[in-house]
Amino acid sequence: MAGLLLSILMASMDNTIVATAMGTIVADLGGLEKFIWVTSAYMVAEMAGMPIFGKLSDMYGRKKFYLAGMLLFLLGSILCGTAQTIEQLSIYRAIQGIGGGALVPITFTIIFDVFPPEKRGKMTGLFGAVFGLSSVFGPLLGAYITDYISWHWVFYINLPLGILAFILILANYSESLEHRSQKIDWAGAITLVGAVVCLMFALELGGNKYDWDSSIILSLFGGVILLIPAFIFIERRASDPIISFPMFKNRLFASSTIVGLFYGISFIVASVYIPIFVQGVNGGTATNSGLILLPMMLGVVVSSQAGAISAARLGYRNVMIVFAVIFAAGIYLLSTIDSSTSRTAITVYMIIVGLGTGASFSVLSMAAIHHVLPANRGAANSTMSFVRQLGMTIGITVFGIIQRNEFSDKMKDAFAGMKMTAQQTGAFKDPRALLSQELRANIPGPVLDKITNALAGSIADAFLWALIPAVLVVIFVFMLTNDKLAGQKAKTADKTKQA
Repeated sequence: MAGLLLSILMASMDNTIVATAMGTIVADLGGLEKFIWVTSAYMVAEMAGMPIFGKLSDMYGRKKFYLAGMLLFLLGSILCGTAQTIEQLSIYRAIQGIGGGALVPITFTIIFDVFPPEKRGKMTGLFGAVFGLSSVFGPLLGAYITDYISWHWVFYINLPLGILAFILILANYSESLEHRSQKIDWAGAITLVGAVVCLMFALELGGNKYDWDSSIILSLFGGVILLIPAFIFIERRASDPIISFPMFKNRLFASSTIVGLFYGISFIVASVYIPIFVQGVNGGTATNSGLILLPMMLGVVVSSQAGAISAARLGYRNVMIVFAVIFAAGIYLLSTIDSSTSRTAITVYMIIVGLGTGASFSVLSMAAIHHVLPANRGAANSTMSFVRQLGMTIGITVFGIIQRNEFSDKMKDAFAGMKMTAQQTGAFKDPRALLSQELRANIPGPVLDKITNALAGSIADAFLWALIPAVLVVIFVFMLTNDKLAGQKAKTADKTKQA
């Protein structure tokens, strides 16, 4: 248990450290227009790894693939610390993401393997709380390292935690479940990941580096159109598909997965853009942008534990309805921010978002595999995690495009008809100036005000669009059944006996 908790601590803390340090990383390496790929590369790779590792863990055991994933994660962390360009960092984050694809889904699967039904709620809540706590310490530690040492060391911090977790799990985790022989659906994995990558590149590059009607963009969209039907065709005929469509016939699994998808789309926007808002609009340091995530993650800690415990008594649907409404309200409040919004107001909004989000990590994970037999838990949990990660990947790409385009339009409007010397506009032409206190100091006050207003407005618009999936969370949460965790024991025993 200590090894698993340390693994979750490491994986989740890494995400918040990187989010906190992103402003400084971009200011150092350049490429504000490419920073989104640092996050997207990790997400796509993690997403690709989830169903593969989940299936492999069902076939050959959780332990060996969990440890292999951890080694990849640590290797990626070392490489990230050596990155010299934003492109290198994106590639190394992808390596890290492949390893991360094993950690989270297999961790929750091990919980359901090891603990009886009556204890799973508390244990899942504990892991959700550790996720939140790590996200609290992550921004603070990341901010301190970034401001006083070097952003490269935010990746090296994973090494002591990961090595200790590796040793604990290697020495103490013994599997007792029998595993059935299956085949890895490599064709399904390749076509699905290929479709997602084509879509992301088409959306990111279209209208930016290439025209929408250019041969490159049209080819990427053509790849999406070809690969998605190919994936569906392959999955329907595969003996052991990477994503089992029959699983979605179960209402609780299907609805939990859909809700997780929309949660991922909206939540990632808050995690990425609030630190950028604080550092770019308010002119704060990495420490300031790290602290602003603190209230949100405290909310995650509280609601994760409360949601898991409440679900055992009140049922999945009743609990999630309350937290889904809180989440949508928080996203709406974030859409109202501007350059004059006080730090106190932003803090309150982030707490509300955190409270609405935390329960989804614990409750939806329990609900998704409530009716699943032990031999299929790895695949079910990884599918749920995969879809949620897909939502985050879509969210960071789509809303990144929205924010970038809105920022560009607002900048054109703000400076329409103005004549400035090359010296006055030199810093303005480099978007990194907004994220660096030194460069910021060289921008004339009136010019800086216009730029920060444009940045604040573009981020607020991104949150307004993110309200759409947040509302869909509220709608689809009503599809959940109101099963209770404590009632699973008999059902699982019956299904096992029938099998």
